[in-house]
Amino acid sequence: MSRIRNPFKRQDSYAATDSKAGAPAQALGRSSAREDQFELDSLGDKMDQGVERDEHLPEDPGALGVDELDQADRLSNGKERPIESAEDWSTRLISTADDPDMPIHTFRMYFLGIGLTCFAAVLGQIFYFRPSGLTVSGLFILVIAHVLGQLWHMLLPNASRGRVWAYLNPCPFNIKEHVAILIMCTTAFSSALAISVFAADDLYYNINPNYGNAIFTMIGSQFLGYGIAGLMRTACVFPTYAFWPSVIPSAQLLDLLHRDKDVSSQRSRLKFFGIVAGGVFCWEFFPEFVAPTLTGVSIFCLAKRDGVWWSRVFGGAYPNEGMGIFSICLDWSYLSGSGSLYTPLATQLTIYAGVGLSAILICGAYATNIWNAQSFPFLAQDLFHENGTVYNQTTILNPDYSLNEELLAEQGLPWYATSMAFYYLGTNLALGATITHCFLWYWKDVKKAFQQFKTRSVDDAHYAVMTKNYKEVPMWVYGAILVVSFAMAQATCYTSDSHLPWYGIVVAFLISIVLFPFISIFPSITGWQVDTSTLTLILGSAVVPGSAQANMYFTLYGSNSATQGISFASDLKLGQYMKLPPRTTLWVQSLGTVIGGILQIVIAKQILSTHREILLDISGTNIWSGQQVQAFNAQAVTWGALAKHMYSPSSTYAMIPLSIVVGLGVPVIPWVIHLYYPKLRANLVVTPLLCYTLGYLASGINSGNFVAFLLALASQWYARKYCASWFRSRNFILSAALDAGTQFFVFVATFALFGAGNGNSAVMPNWALNPADINPDYCGTY
Repeated sequence: MSRIRNPFKRQDSYAATDSKAGAPAQALGRSSAREDQFELDSLGDKMDQGVERDEHLPEDPGALGVDELDQADRLSNGKERPIESAEDWSTRLISTADDPDMPIHTFRMYFLGIGLTCFAAVLGQIFYFRPSGLTVSGLFILVIAHVLGQLWHMLLPNASRGRVWAYLNPCPFNIKEHVAILIMCTTAFSSALAISVFAADDLYYNINPNYGNAIFTMIGSQFLGYGIAGLMRTACVFPTYAFWPSVIPSAQLLDLLHRDKDVSSQRSRLKFFGIVAGGVFCWEFFPEFVAPTLTGVSIFCLAKRDGVWWSRVFGGAYPNEGMGIFSICLDWSYLSGSGSLYTPLATQLTIYAGVGLSAILICGAYATNIWNAQSFPFLAQDLFHENGTVYNQTTILNPDYSLNEELLAEQGLPWYATSMAFYYLGTNLALGATITHCFLWYWKDVKKAFQQFKTRSVDDAHYAVMTKNYKEVPMWVYGAILVVSFAMAQATCYTSDSHLPWYGIVVAFLISIVLFPFISIFPSITGWQVDTSTLTLILGSAVVPGSAQANMYFTLYGSNSATQGISFASDLKLGQYMKLPPRTTLWVQSLGTVIGGILQIVIAKQILSTHREILLDISGTNIWSGQQVQAFNAQAVTWGALAKHMYSPSSTYAMIPLSIVVGLGVPVIPWVIHLYYPKLRANLVVTPLLCYTLGYLASGINSGNFVAFLLALASQWYARKYCASWFRSRNFILSAALDAGTQFFVFVATFALFGAGNGNSAVMPNWALNPADINPDYCGTY
């Protein structure tokens, strides 16, 4: 071993002017407003002293030769430089090649796309009622679509056999068919907020909307988001700075599967993907069924099993058990949602710093009995009476679901578990902080993007190829989508039990439109999405006071629509990366929305009728849980019916709505510090995420945070900085493989082991790693 100089110091990269390449950072697309998302140079420079490396260690053979690196992508010593800027993410990780003549609208594409949309809708709705809050991974559907598409081409006669076969099997399965199928399925990946509305109606109010109203309510709320995203794509899709980190693994995998498959380095990467995906599929059988202790191994709980506080702090392998501090999670299904392998490091370090702060605040509040904390469970989503019993909100509502003041006086005001109060506090702080953060750090980039769009001079390599070969969707089309969505919302609200008047829908629509630029640009740069539901609940209580039912529908159109717009914007970016015509992207997304929405409603109704008692239980089980419905309903009741009682200036929870205003000022502090003391690197603090994570540990299974943090350091810091070639060629493929293998196992196990099909779950005999009458991580119950 020999001591050598760190090859990735700042002067050797485009973070400063490279004497060899002669190009400053700014000329290559890296602006000071976004540098915090890519590089932690001060940390690297500090560790530069004394780094030992083996000079004879060979480069990864699968990484070299994937493509011919430009001289600009090498350091002065000849090694590949790290991925640093937004341009690096979008051009060094993803191919800019295109074939405009490649067929897309084939029978095969529609058959597989519709079939997999149905499949994703069923799976996504099942995951909504699991305690982990899983969603269907696009990588899972991507792999399934590839396998089916290749089998289709190989097993059916080709076009030379006649006209019929030319229609059914016209060409090898290509990348654009693949992307169209994937985008068609995206609307069914996760449960729409409309399902939360229908589930809360069913479980708590005994309202069952007919299928017609339910379907058009869901479709209308989603298409509103598509219209908004389409009109705003100039800022959140076209520019290079909006590189959407969450899209990169899918884009890289698509490139891997369809481009240069005969090149040895590509074959090596495909083999790597197959081994990892197959390995994690086999492994997941253990933590998910055979040995649940592997979901969260807590050394502290193993050392002391009867400590209540030890369970609260270190336990986390069971829903609402504890905060999972230092738990070792070996179940990827609880790690995949962290994005630890593809989210920028500054984002992740901010999140985990916030997690540590969240643990301190929640424990401190409970120990000092803030908000009457000790009368309620340590972690819970439901509402409670002051004595700690569960609050039945139907006892204070009139038959039309408005508040009955006399009954409220008898029952008393409901309370949150203190951890949940911190969650609402954090989300409101984050929303205010997002608005200011975007203005302070991203305003110049957004302004430049609009100016370039007007002159058709957007300096993005992928956008340049798209404008050369394909027609854009006219702005009037997205405007028409907005108008039709609005009409659909008005019609369904008046033909259902929504209690939301016409002007309430107007205000909700305006909220979505105003908030969307901020909440879409933020995830396009940081890889993290901020929740807007609390703000819409607050405004809904002001527009239609005293009605929990109206508040749920107000939130549906004011919050869910913006969320769906973000999903559509990320699909537009994937289409831009893969050179899918914009009109095709809009069409397949619309088709998938209608088909997936219908199936989601059907599956949700079946689960609600089959597992009703479990979904109403606070803890649920480690298979089924109604925690998401419980939390949504608790918000609707407290804001819709009780806002003036619970959140007025003199009330217990007055700080929760006020925190939105406070959040507006939070980003100013690090911005000013960075302005005068740039060496302190205050620009690395992503303030909206720091605010949001105050309630990060409020519910669910929390055992994955520590391992996710370690993975973030290993991937986004060490591998990106010191193993640049491996990071470029393998890191995102690793993320894709882990997600794909895990999702495939969870799907199989949900039906084969956990009773999703017939309600009969398989039972694993108790043993050391599946203990009886105690939490899986051996933390004591309380």
